[in-house]
Amino acid sequence: MLITPRSALRNTFLDAVREFRSEGRGTASDDTMLGRDIALHGDRWQEPAIFDEYVRRLIADAKADTARPAGMVPSTTLWFAEGDVFLGRISIRHQLTPRLMEWGGSIGYDVRPSARGRGNGRTMLRATLPHAWGLGLDPVLVTCDTDNIASRKVIEAAGGVFEDKRGDKLRYWIATAPS
Repeated sequence: MLITPRSALRNTFLDAVREFRSEGRGTASDDTMLGRDIALHGDRWQEPAIFDEYVRRLIADAKADTARPAGMVPSTTLWFAEGDVFLGRISIRHQLTPRLMEWGGSIGYDVRPSARGRGNGRTMLRATLPHAWGLGLDPVLVTCDTDNIASRKVIEAAGGVFEDKRGDKLRYWIATAPS
């Protein structure tokens, strides 16, 4: 189920971060939200107070008046969990910058490696669409790497309509309006 980020999931979140790191996430070349967060906070998340502050920052980032680095837009981050086990994260960007139009899209998501191949990505993305609708976003742009077949299938299963390929990204639009 989709939930607001919460400190109670820290241990399973850290387990997921170890899985992401084992596949190369969090390195200098990983320019994703998750990659930047791991590089910036990863080793410090062991401290409960630092993790609590990270969770508060994620929640605050949905507010338009929250200070953020240049070029970053307000975004709502939700976690996907099964009970008290963190399975993934998804972020809804409240607006599209020129860079997000080309590269990042309206929604970005990550499913921890041990939770892949079980429909979690599809469930998470579909469950996020009403949240995007509630933010006034319709349709939303979702992108994936050209070689990420699993992500392409997740996007298409959620109703993604292929628009084009730009660089190494495939671009899809998904309607969020209730049917």
